[in-house]
Amino acid sequence: MIGITMGDPAGVGPEIILKAVAAMSPEERAQTRIFGCLTTLRAAEEAVHSGLDLDSDVAVTDIPVEGAPLPWGQADARGGDAAFRFMQAAVAAALTDEIGCIVTAPLNKAALNAAGHHYDGHTGMLAHLTDTPKAWMILASERLKVVHNSTHVSLRDAIDRATPEALLETIRVGNAHLKRLGYDAPRIAVAGINPHCGEGGLFGTEDDTQVVPAVKAAQAEGIDVAGPVPADTLFHRAYSGEFDLVVAQYHDQGHIPVKLVAFDTAVNVSLGLPIDRTSVDHGTAFDIAGKGIASHENLEKAIAYARKLAAGRGQ
Repeated sequence: MIGITMGDPAGVGPEIILKAVAAMSPEERAQTRIFGCLTTLRAAEEAVHSGLDLDSDVAVTDIPVEGAPLPWGQADARGGDAAFRFMQAAVAAALTDEIGCIVTAPLNKAALNAAGHHYDGHTGMLAHLTDTPKAWMILASERLKVVHNSTHVSLRDAIDRATPEALLETIRVGNAHLKRLGYDAPRIAVAGINPHCGEGGLFGTEDDTQVVPAVKAAQAEGIDVAGPVPADTLFHRAYSGEFDLVVAQYHDQGHIPVKLVAFDTAVNVSLGLPIDRTSVDHGTAFDIAGKGIASHENLEKAIAYARKLAAGRGQ
C-alpha cells in the first residue's frame, strides 16, 4: 500500500492526484490511499473530470481543512497547516506499516511557515516527524541520479556543511540506496566545491581539506567512489553512463543538471529515514491551480518509484 499526500490544497496537488489515480489499474488503486481533504478533492474533480467516484474507487483518509475548498492559487496559512496535517497522518500510517511508502504532492513553504510549522520543506518535516537527526534528498531520473550533501541552506552554509564526516555519511547513504535498487557496486562521484576543485589551491582549499578525506575514507570501506571531480564536467560524464550517482555539494549544483535533462520525470526521494518517501520534483504551480491543466506525469513517476521501494521494504 502507498499513501499519497495532497500537499497544499490550493495548489495543483489535488488535480494531479486525481489524474494519476484515474490512470491506475483497479489493482493499483486498491493499493493506494490518499491523505487529504475530500471536499477539496471534489472541487478539483470539477476541474479535471477524471471520472473517479471518490466514495468507492480509491481509499481516502479525509482530513478536513478550514474553509475548504480554499481559493485556488493563493498562499494561505490554512493550506500550509493542512499540508502538515496530511503529512502527519501519512507518517503515522507509514510508521505502523499501514502503508509502505509516502508519495507527496507539492506544498508551499511560505504557507507552511505562516501556519507555524517551521521547516524548509517536506524533507525537514519528515526528519522531525520521524525523530531522525538528518535526512537526505536524492533526485533520481533514468540517466542521472544526484544525492545532495545539503539542500535548503545558503551557499555559505553549504560550504561549511561539507565536512569530511558529513560527506562520508552522504556517500554511505547514497551507496546503500542504490544497492537497494539493485546496483551491486554503485559507481559514485563526488562533485568538487570550487571551480576545477580549487586548481591546487588557487581557487580555494576546501576540496583538498574537506572532500578528499571523505572520499578516501569511503574508499577504505570498499565503496566505489571517486572525487572530487570538477562539477562542470561531472554531470555530463554521469549522464553518459560513467557514474551511477553524483554527490552534489549544494542545492543548485545538483538540481540544475537534473532539471535540465529530466524536468518532467525526475523523482525526489528522501533517504536516511525509517520510512520511505518519494515526491514530485515541482512546486504548487499556483498560477495554473484549479484550471485542470497541470500534468500528472511527474507524479506518476514518483508513484512508480514508490511502488518499487514499497515492494522491497525490509530487503
